[in-house]
Amino acid sequence: MPRTIAIVEDEPAIRENYADLFRRQGYRVLAFADRAKASEGMRREPPDLAILDISLGDEFDGGFALCRELRSRSDTLPIIFLTARDNDIDTVAGLRIGADDYVTKDVSLHQLSARVSALFRRVDAMRDNGDDDARVEDGALSLDPEQMRVSWRGQPIDLTVTELWILHALVQHPGHVKNREQLMQAADIYVDVATITSHIKRIRRKFEQTDPGFAAIESVYGAGYRWIRQG
Repeated sequence: MPRTIAIVEDEPAIRENYADLFRRQGYRVLAFADRAKASEGMRREPPDLAILDISLGDEFDGGFALCRELRSRSDTLPIIFLTARDNDIDTVAGLRIGADDYVTKDVSLHQLSARVSALFRRVDAMRDNGDDDARVEDGALSLDPEQMRVSWRGQPIDLTVTELWILHALVQHPGHVKNREQLMQAADIYVDVATITSHIKRIRRKFEQTDPGFAAIESVYGAGYRWIRQG
């Protein structure tokens, strides 16, 4: 069965352009013009990936609100923000509320397609490696790639696909420093190094909500990050 991509874009010509791109690539496409219709439509038919514009009609931040709603339903649904608003504040805001990627509308259709493919590769790679040997048990951490589940001291930690992949890259080699470029390559994402920093901060914050003493992700000044085992 083909994968389903939901596109939420209030400009009809742009929406149909993207929808046509992914239909030609064999995806099933759900296209929506506003937040209310998208929310209801994706509740009835949950997609495998969502592409959201930020400004939807009269709702300047409608895409952000929709992202929060989708995240409350699924922690692992891949979400991409696609918008004409190109500034650092929006990028960080999008990542903080759970987006996996953020691209502007001036990217080529080829680039957009590549980012969608990269997200699906990450989902597939985590699940394809989901045998007993691929599971990570490191001190207080448990990471199950097949189920895309993470727990800390027995408590579940809800991570997005991108956050799971970055964490997986760190914990595979405890104590080894991974710089931002290496984490970007491991996560197969097309972002700047500042975006990796935002993802790391979000991962830390989620662990700290469960354990205020969490300190397993260590920043190494000028070098990157490393995973330090905590019992």
